[in-house]
Parts: sequence; C-alpha cells; structure tokens
Amino acid sequence: MRPETIETDRVRLRRYQETDIADLMAGCGDPLTRRFLPALPDPYTEIDARWWIADGSGAEWAAGGAAYAIADPGSDRLLGGIGIGNVQRLRGQGEVGYWVAPWARRQGVATAAVTALVDRAFATGFTRLELLTHLDNGPSQRVALAAGFQREGVRRGAGPGRGGGRRDLLGWARLAGDPAGPTPRTLPDLPGGRLTDGVVVLRPLAAADTDFLFALQRLPEVVATSVPPLAPERSAIAAKCAGAESSWLAGSRADLVILDAASGEPAGEIGLYYQEPPTGQAMIGYAMLPAWRGRGYPTRAARLLARWAFDATGIARLIAGTLPENTGSQRVLEKAGFQREGHLRGRLPGIAGTRVDDILYALLPTDLPG
Repeated sequence: MRPETIETDRVRLRRYQETDIADLMAGCGDPLTRRFLPALPDPYTEIDARWWIADGSGAEWAAGGAAYAIADPGSDRLLGGIGIGNVQRLRGQGEVGYWVAPWARRQGVATAAVTALVDRAFATGFTRLELLTHLDNGPSQRVALAAGFQREGVRRGAGPGRGGGRRDLLGWARLAGDPAGPTPRTLPDLPGGRLTDGVVVLRPLAAADTDFLFALQRLPEVVATSVPPLAPERSAIAAKCAGAESSWLAGSRADLVILDAASGEPAGEIGLYYQEPPTGQAMIGYAMLPAWRGRGYPTRAARLLARWAFDATGIARLIAGTLPENTGSQRVLEKAGFQREGHLRGRLPGIAGTRVDDILYALLPTDLPG
C-alpha cells in the first residue's frame, strides 16, 4: 500500500504528524487503550510519540503494511490510529489493528476507519485481512462485525498480557470476495438494551455481575440442578461474565440478569443457548435468589425471553429440561406455556460418573400465552 490519504465523510486516514503528539500521548496513555494494547509503553511519553511519528509508523509502511492516523475530516484532530501489520505477501494477507481515543469513542469512528482501510487494502492487492480482539472487548468485536469480518475461532495464548503471561484472542477474517456490509448476527441486541413487563426487567449479563452470579451459582439447590452438578470456581464465573457480550455477538448464547423492576435489584438469571441454529431450536435455563422466589419472576422472565426469541431471531422452538424431582421448575415452565414432551433417561451427567434423568419441555410460538 502507498501512504495516500483516504477521505470519507466520517473519518480521514492520513500519515501521522507532529501536531498529533499531545493527542497521541493522551490516547495511548488511556487505561482502556493500554488494557487492550498491552505492548504499548507505559507510561506513553512524548519520546514514544515522536518515535512513532518519525520512525515506527514508517517501518510499517516499509514492511508492506500501513500505519494511519484516524483524524476528524473537519478539524483534522487525531481520533485514533489504524494500520495493517504482519503482512504475508505470498498469501495476500495482513492483520488490521486499531485504537480510538477516549474523546472519539462510541461515535462510529472505528467502524468507519476499518471499513475505509479494508476497501483500500483490497483495491491494492490484499485478498485476506485478519483482525484479533480480546474475548472481553465487546466494542471491538462489534466493530469487526460491522465492518464485515467473520469470527473464525479462539486463538489460545495468541496475545501477550501486560505484566507477563499470555491471553486468548478471537480471530476474525474478511476476504476480498465477501459480501459488502455488516456480518449478519444470529442473536440481535435487545430493543433499548432490555426487556420488561413492568414487574421484571431482563438485561444482558456483564462483567460487573460477577459477585452476584457467583453467589447465585454457589447456592446448594442451584448447584444440584446444574449440569454437571458441581459448584463453579469464581474464576469461571468471572470469565463467563466478562465474555457474555462476546458469546451473544457470536450467536451462541444470551445470558441475562433478572431484575426487580421496582428496585432494580438483581433477583436471578436466565439464559438462552442457541445450540441448534440449523433447526431453529434453542434452550433456556434459569435460577433465582431465595429472597425473590415465589413471586412468579422466572415465569415472567421466560415469557419475555421467549417472545423476544420468536419475534427477533430465527428461533422457532425453545426447549428446557428439569430433574424429575424439580417440580417447582416444572410449574414455572408450564405457567410460561411450555408443554412436557418426554422423560429422557440417563441424559445428564451426575456426580462421580453417574447419569440422571431429564424431563423435557418445549415451547412453540403458538404456545405462548396472549
């Protein structure tokens, strides 16, 4: 690629210049930037900024890649950085990387910059572009999807961690022949970010919910109905919460917190697991804190989640299972419109290599109460 300026209505991609020094220091010194770009010097000084402008960015161009400043097309102020590295010329392949300054986030800057750079790269001979994101960096994964990249899988230990160690990264790719526009999603976002019937509210699980979910999942009665029936470690719950947005974006599962609408306090959790996209079948599961049981909250939550699934996704059938002795959960499902379909012998793993039975329930769109 040649270091030619790329102009769009939303962003300008240009070479770095000395007037960027102050903003480059502020952007690369931001805690969130450093969190997901652990190789950046810490602290990021004026010396680092000057080196990048004079030498570092030029080396990327010399290697066949790119190193652009993302600038505002009106004021020319620095908004972030984007480039292509790890170029493999024989494969026509490179890796896109970017960062956005705090003052420009959540304004579509990254998506506009990635889209513009990808278009230029394909026009100049690249045939495959990769992009790596941290599992807990939902906003960056949204950018990848919006720019037409497809998720290819987890790359174990692919990235360095600040302070040592390695971190898993998600691998994304876009080919020159891929359709233009965003990559379609199996599970869209909730309308307005939540679902409610005025009594309960459902919102996506987040990293900040770790303490709540850990306490819930460690309750003996919740452990007994888990698969397998083992109490989770806190690290596993923390990883689940941190990666919940990533799982949702991948279309594999939607984990939500059940809130009391009046107080806003977390009362339980409910999840939708899209295990059979080819057949349009998904499964739900739920758990409640003791203080909120007996109020019909899981039934309300199941109805809300089911209606959203049927109306907004390709899901055509929901299933749920309970242990034979879990009559309380069976009543919840029946009140939500689920119908019992069978007794599956030895379906689930139990303790110490044993197997336990599962009572299967299913819900079709026509089964939902009006």
